[in-house]
Amino acid sequence: METERLRLRRFTADDVGLLVDLDSDPEVMRFLTGQPTPRKEIENVVLPEILKMYGEHPELGTFAAEQKVDGAFIGWFGLQPAATPKTVDVGYRLKRTAWGKGYATEGTRALIDKAFGELGMERVVADTMAVNHRSRAVMRRSGLRFARLYHEHFDDPLPGTEFGEVEYAVDRRTWEAGRRA
Repeated sequence: METERLRLRRFTADDVGLLVDLDSDPEVMRFLTGQPTPRKEIENVVLPEILKMYGEHPELGTFAAEQKVDGAFIGWFGLQPAATPKTVDVGYRLKRTAWGKGYATEGTRALIDKAFGELGMERVVADTMAVNHRSRAVMRRSGLRFARLYHEHFDDPLPGTEFGEVEYAVDRRTWEAGRRA
């Protein structure tokens, strides 16, 4: 899959180093786990789960994002099945060097378009910590709208967890209306 500036491809078993590098930045992980992901966890859990998803849901999954101009890995975008039928969850994780350049919005819009235009989905959702204002702004720019605030229990909560999690969403009708406008 391609956008104006990005190429999204499936991860391979050889991509462990890319994920380790991405998840080793504490700022990238700030609103996720609050700490780097250990290499062994990426090798034994994270990457195998990504690869397994391709077999279970061939059109969905987590996709490596590379700049078209030089092939540099900048992070990933994901389109995952949700608990509700005909609904997918969109997400992204980008290297700090890619922040503030519009890549998150560009990739997210492309996956939303794929969900509705190619996959026949009825709803796309995304979530983040309520205090993650940059990610919330990406969701809004991508066409997602605030749906709800909710609270989850975490055994080892991150700073800001007390303010809750937010869900953003867009349904097919709203997406179609936006394309006609």
